[in-house]
Amino acid sequence: MQLAEGGHCITFNGEIYNYRELRAELEEKGEVFFSGSDTEVLLRLYRLHGKDMLSRLRGMYAFAIWDGERRGIFAARDPLGIKPFYYSTSGDMFRFASQARALVGGGGVSTAVRPGAQAGFLIWGSVPEPLTWWADVLALPAGHWLWVADGVCGRPQRHFDIETHFLPAHGGPVASVNDILAESVERHLVADVPVGIFLSSGLDSVALASLSSAQAVGRMRSLTVAFEGRTKGAHLDETEPAARIARRLGMQHTTVRFEAGDFAAHRAQILDAMDQPTIDGTNVYFVSMAASRIGLKVALSGVGGDELLGGYPSFSQIPEMVRRLGWLRPWRGASRYLRIAVAPAVSQVTSPKYASLLEYGTDIADAYLLRRSLFLPWELDRVLGRERAAFALDDLEHDLAPASPPPTSAHAMVSLLETRQYMTNQLLRDTDWAGMRHGVEVRLPFVDSTVISKLGPQIASETPPRKAALEACMDSETWREIRALPKRGFEVPMSDWLRSSNSPRARMRGMRGWALEVMDHFLAA
Repeated sequence: MQLAEGGHCITFNGEIYNYRELRAELEEKGEVFFSGSDTEVLLRLYRLHGKDMLSRLRGMYAFAIWDGERRGIFAARDPLGIKPFYYSTSGDMFRFASQARALVGGGGVSTAVRPGAQAGFLIWGSVPEPLTWWADVLALPAGHWLWVADGVCGRPQRHFDIETHFLPAHGGPVASVNDILAESVERHLVADVPVGIFLSSGLDSVALASLSSAQAVGRMRSLTVAFEGRTKGAHLDETEPAARIARRLGMQHTTVRFEAGDFAAHRAQILDAMDQPTIDGTNVYFVSMAASRIGLKVALSGVGGDELLGGYPSFSQIPEMVRRLGWLRPWRGASRYLRIAVAPAVSQVTSPKYASLLEYGTDIADAYLLRRSLFLPWELDRVLGRERAAFALDDLEHDLAPASPPPTSAHAMVSLLETRQYMTNQLLRDTDWAGMRHGVEVRLPFVDSTVISKLGPQIASETPPRKAALEACMDSETWREIRALPKRGFEVPMSDWLRSSNSPRARMRGMRGWALEVMDHFLAA
């Protein structure tokens, strides 16, 4: 879209949920609109406020504006990184796109693999920002903006710092989780088409379903998927409780089941749709495909609830590990030699991570790496070879900011790490490419800057909100039913599916086999 005034032009991906209020403010200042879109609101907001516009936006977005007056490009990405923004300055040209592989596919950008990205993928199961799989392509980090002019691409500048919100508040009223989430759901229901919901039997999606069904105009659609493999069991199938909850809420509900044969049939398409290597995203790929088949274009998802409300085992396991082993930190260097001695024997009988307990279990950031890692750094020698592994780890270390969060409570530190690492680099990125592959826009009421600003101080307090706070979002009967169920989500039985495809890596621990198959695909591309 282009404005006649100033020659400003924008390309925009996303949704601005408060655009109507912003439009009203702009009209009071004399702005005259020629469309009803949030895109024009961005253009006119930039014309009046420049980069300061970003503090006024609420939504998910990645955009670039050509400033006809200053003769430069202003680019920005939303506070939490829901929408991606990739760029390259290869060949003295500034290129940008919403997929990293598009820049490589467009020509003029090297296809060389970034060594640090390869190490990062093997350690975390996804490529950590600002790196991408390709050496000449970078990600604009979440909550940053960029200015490009006179042939120079400036350094990314932060406009939203999540860490500043994870500090204890001193006095003042504290909003309830129910009120915070209800207001966010109201915003996320603003759309030109009906909004549905991905409904598992987990607390997060049920809370969203309860709040949205009460606010939506008309009957909402809900969708539950089940993934079946060789290992069948109630812990993998949440279709019945989800269907009961949907009926109780008056939703138009659909259940879809996928099996190993579906994975085999779509495996090539999944890998081709995958923007960068990741061990996740298969679940969103299938649920979005199911949504597309029933005509659902926009759907709410409970992504982010575990990170903010302490839903992962890491919230209890990591602080406990550090409490027990923290006194050994001065001897961490010596622990490395112990790990070298015992790792071969330990790896034969159990997870190799146990060999690194004393090496990585003495502070929150290291313990988080131990808990979340796919391969530990010292294991990369046998995956990549000693020289390549050393070079890749060095590249990874020198191009990433320190992983340690600022000093605060152990609970808040884990929440920050889960949000900045796992959610941003994996869950959000995979939700975008997998949803967009089927033309489904996935909206995330938990992943919202206003929610973060209100919940962050509570998370850093001595009594952080937990999943029990979601009780107020639903009726008592639903709460009792959900609380009695084990924690689960749209879980893909990947080991079973790989085994059914006769993959030689099917029996590798956890998601390691799938990770190596994904990496082989990208190396061969």
